[in-house]
Amino acid sequence: KVSEGVRERAWKTYETLSAVDGAIAYNKKKKETWGVCIFIVAIDLDEMTFTFTELLKSISISVCTFFQFLKEVDVNMDTVSTKVDSTVSRLKKKYDVLLALYHKFERTCGLIYLEQPSSEISAELSSLLVLKNYWITFLLAKGKVLQVEDDLVISFQLLLCVLDYFIKLSPPAMLKEPYKSAVTAVTVNAPARTPRRGQNRSTRTSKQIDTDTKVIEVLCKEHDCNLDEVKNVYFTSFIPFLNSIGIVASNGLPEVEVLSKQYDELYLNNKDIDARLFLDHDETLQPDVIARSQLERTPLKNNPDEELNLILPQTPVRAAMNNIQQLIMILNSATDKPSDTLIMYFNNCTVNPKDSILKRVESLGHIFKNKFAEAVGQGCAEIGSQRYKLGVRLYYRVMESMLKSEEERLSVQNFSKLLNDNIFHTSLLACAVEVVMATYGRNASQSDGTSAETDLSFPWILNVFDLKAFDFYKVIESFIKAEPSLTREMIKHLERCEHRIMESLAWQSGSPLFDLIKQSKEREGQTDQPEPTSTLNLPLQHNHTAADLYLSPVRSPKKKASGPPLSGTSTPDGQPTATPQTQKPQKSTSLSLFYKKVYLLAYLRLHTLFFRLLSEHPDLEPLIWTLFQHTLQNEYELMRDRHLDQIMMCSMYGICKVKNVDLRFKIIVSAYKELPNTNQETFKRVLIREEQYDSIIVFYNLVFMQKLKTNILQYASNRPPTLSPIPHIPRSPYQFSNSPRRVPAGNNIYISPLKSPYKFSDGFQSPTKMTPRSRILVSIGESFGTSEKFQKINQMVCNSDCQLKRSAEVSAAPKPLKRLRFDIEGQDEADGSKHLPQESKFQQKLAEMTSTRTRMQKQKLNDGNDTSASEEK
Repeated sequence: KVSEGVRERAWKTYETLSAVDGAIAYNKKKKETWGVCIFIVAIDLDEMTFTFTELLKSISISVCTFFQFLKEVDVNMDTVSTKVDSTVSRLKKKYDVLLALYHKFERTCGLIYLEQPSSEISAELSSLLVLKNYWITFLLAKGKVLQVEDDLVISFQLLLCVLDYFIKLSPPAMLKEPYKSAVTAVTVNAPARTPRRGQNRSTRTSKQIDTDTKVIEVLCKEHDCNLDEVKNVYFTSFIPFLNSIGIVASNGLPEVEVLSKQYDELYLNNKDIDARLFLDHDETLQPDVIARSQLERTPLKNNPDEELNLILPQTPVRAAMNNIQQLIMILNSATDKPSDTLIMYFNNCTVNPKDSILKRVESLGHIFKNKFAEAVGQGCAEIGSQRYKLGVRLYYRVMESMLKSEEERLSVQNFSKLLNDNIFHTSLLACAVEVVMATYGRNASQSDGTSAETDLSFPWILNVFDLKAFDFYKVIESFIKAEPSLTREMIKHLERCEHRIMESLAWQSGSPLFDLIKQSKEREGQTDQPEPTSTLNLPLQHNHTAADLYLSPVRSPKKKASGPPLSGTSTPDGQPTATPQTQKPQKSTSLSLFYKKVYLLAYLRLHTLFFRLLSEHPDLEPLIWTLFQHTLQNEYELMRDRHLDQIMMCSMYGICKVKNVDLRFKIIVSAYKELPNTNQETFKRVLIREEQYDSIIVFYNLVFMQKLKTNILQYASNRPPTLSPIPHIPRSPYQFSNSPRRVPAGNNIYISPLKSPYKFSDGFQSPTKMTPRSRILVSIGESFGTSEKFQKINQMVCNSDCQLKRSAEVSAAPKPLKRLRFDIEGQDEADGSKHLPQESKFQQKLAEMTSTRTRMQKQKLNDGNDTSASEEK
């Protein structure tokens, strides 16, 4: 099936690989290497005349082994192109989703159907035939309904629709409870569905379909899936799919051959994975044994002598459903319109922003719905509307929290300037919608709980809302601080968004960042810097709010403590000011903080890479950092349309070259590939000049070295440049502690996160399994008998000099934490939006520690002021 052109070029690639130093592995795996070479060239030449599964079958290799071998083959940066990388990434995501769904499908069918039904059930309804029918119908539905191949959530909801359809066609004698009762109830309530032989499914009316929701309700309850969302998928996507392929329920089941033939067309057209082979447990689709064993291992120990009640990692589908259910519970009680409190803030403004806010929400909603349908599938427009609605609720909720915080900080209630700022609102809404999209967009391969990229991942939302990445960055930190219910995964996701902006997105042409730097340079002439190096070793202050950043340039440093004039006349970043020429432009807070954060991120990434490659040459690290920092500060144009890591790798190579340390780019790139959150494109496709890209080596020789040659050569002399101070490395304001955290002030008190997983059907955040099994564990080395000992713990914790970083309340100004309650029965509000009396909050937070950050008041406690005040439990 391979064309002559592909064969010839693949052979040249094969010969190149065989001649590489240490190419014994390739020579031992001649067939596999040849297959990989054909794959690489066929994609590069757009001549895929075979499917991916056919290739795997030909060389007798599994998907996982193929991807791993391809990674090994890419020893030189030019062996595998970025085009091949993106194709492989797409295939891997699709495989991960299909694998997760098939495992879920098998387990679910085992819970629905009897293994040996009564003899009255005909042999043709065997479990194997049932499985085959269901799975191929699902694959066909997924292929026709969804354009996004890696959307785990909609795919799973579609799978539930398929199961519902078939369960209702199944004789009750085949079914286990509660499905048997649900089908019987449907039969009783809808006699119109009994004579089904030869009846076209599409002829049934919507009203009849609507009466058949008993089964889907059971399925949703069993899988902690949102019923309304699944119903939406059922009516807007699944029913039209059934109509489009004209499924006829002959003998109660569609013809397998007909469905399989239609799927064949889809599979051969896509030239990718034949997912029907999951039914045969085909060796080409088996997961990697090593990866699977690591996934099944518990996070701490796996000692066979220990208690067997260990918590296994959640499946991808379960984890996705839990995250979604939690988000929905949090936002269920939130409103789609501004609350009375927000209306009060709007009314206090010099110019009331209410109308413009509502119009903006409506117009962006239409844009979002259309873009979502374009990306996912036209039948999914209403699903997009549902997600946007959740985003709007979160947007209003966070806005209210931010304004309360600003009111407390500044003792003002007129936020006219901020609330009439279009970019602030667009950024805040985009951030809220991104949280929702990322919660739904959990990728099937995310065993570590971090968000992997999907087609709808950040920065997709920036393009939808026509928003600059630098403007979006300004809201992230305040958003996290203002929303205490954000899960650990979402905080990590937003932090990763912030990193991506600092690494590359903010440095794209057209970004407001370059205008700000230019203005900064003009303030005091060329000697001025976006952020002086003298401040690098000072702690990074995380006390800037979104208001500071959107209304920057700011007040003079002398007035720094008083806060910005929120209703005054300061202009947003990037806007030319009408100040007289004699008056210097004001310094930009957003630029200063951005540079501080960029320096910190840059140094941490450099330190990680340096530790892997040059730990034997510790004296080189400060030199590399000085060159790196100098480039970011003084040659920032090198960052335009490029990536922070490109400058980092070039700085490392340049210093090693001038110091005669043997470190090749090939080695740097190999180590870089192993770092978290890296992309092959970073070193394979670097901007050389306008619209011309090449490898990082070409960039170093033609651009970086030419620009910085004089500076680099200084490091060879006996009088090198003054070293830049190492940035002060704080604890990230966004991180959780995985291990037990010691409460300051001694006393040997530790706070330990609650273990996953959760089950939501019993109420908000109710753990299904814990080690130990009780809700509360107290272990101080002795048994507890009296309440005085609990009071003593409260007093010790409350007296500790712990920096309290987040407010425990959204609806009221923070108050000192007075005592801890050790309530055995959780009495928290299920939706997470209403708040209990102050005394019971800490117990609520303990029960949420794996999915939410530790939320304690942000002010230090007044020593002893409140701890003596007694409270009734």
